[in-house]
Amino acid sequence: MNLMTKATESSNIASVEQWFTSFQDSVCHSLEGTDGTTKFIEDKWERTGFGFGRTKILSQGSVFEQAGVNFSSVKGDALPPAATAKRPELVGRSFRAMGVSIVVHPNNPYVPTTHANLRFIRADKDGEEPVWWFGGGFDLTPYYGFEEDAIFWHTAARDACIKYGEDIYPKFKQWCDDYFYIKHRNEQRGIGGIFFDDLNQWPFDRCFEFVRGVGEGFLRGYLPIVDLRRSTEYSDNEREFQLYRRGRYVEFNLVYDRGTLFGLQSGGRTESILMSLPPLVRWSYSSVPEPGSEEARLSDYFLKPKDWLKNK
Repeated sequence: MNLMTKATESSNIASVEQWFTSFQDSVCHSLEGTDGTTKFIEDKWERTGFGFGRTKILSQGSVFEQAGVNFSSVKGDALPPAATAKRPELVGRSFRAMGVSIVVHPNNPYVPTTHANLRFIRADKDGEEPVWWFGGGFDLTPYYGFEEDAIFWHTAARDACIKYGEDIYPKFKQWCDDYFYIKHRNEQRGIGGIFFDDLNQWPFDRCFEFVRGVGEGFLRGYLPIVDLRRSTEYSDNEREFQLYRRGRYVEFNLVYDRGTLFGLQSGGRTESILMSLPPLVRWSYSSVPEPGSEEARLSDYFLKPKDWLKNK
């Protein structure tokens, strides 16, 4: 467990908050440039005694049906259950939490949905030193899979980690595969990426440097895939399959996602928390893709965890 002294606490928090808001702006600028037809709208909010944030939403673009990039900085008297379930020693501590969450839902079924999150949490208790940690990562949810896209995506993930040790990417990739698992469906949400939590095994500055690198790696991994697939022609049936698979995304976020649960359990701003959900989605009773189809291959091959960079 890593500790933060009172002498460095304020400056560290200010540095993290400043970078998070700058990163939010950078992501929005990049997504606007890729879409080319519409801009993000900004919704600033503040609640006395709880926190503040900026929710930015792009809707009905030429490439992105909806993209949300949210920054929030909140505090509370006790960490919610989502944060202490695996760390019972933190029960009862007050907290300060801030982060950026990104979810992009494209129009074209051949362009994957993506999610990224970077966060910082500090937990306090009278008479004891604060406990701090970073968390986050990025993951990809395709509807129609391409091996070269998976390799490109995971290469970006590995490149974000390699400076910090040969074991970091495999560890955080496995964590991502384990985390984004839809238990009641017995399947992965997507093809993964990297996921980490409780990151404080290095000094603060090195942990923060790693988090910044993950943010930069997210854009390097996603935008070239968007550019490659954005003009692919698709049928109404392929659009319907995209909407059906979006249902799995909704199920995971509302049932399992710790970030969603943390926000709702801590009394967070509901509209900002649920900006991750797609604007259109459908469910179909006991739907099974035709064997041998590209739709079936998604589940049969791409949603099976594997070493995408084997021999790379």
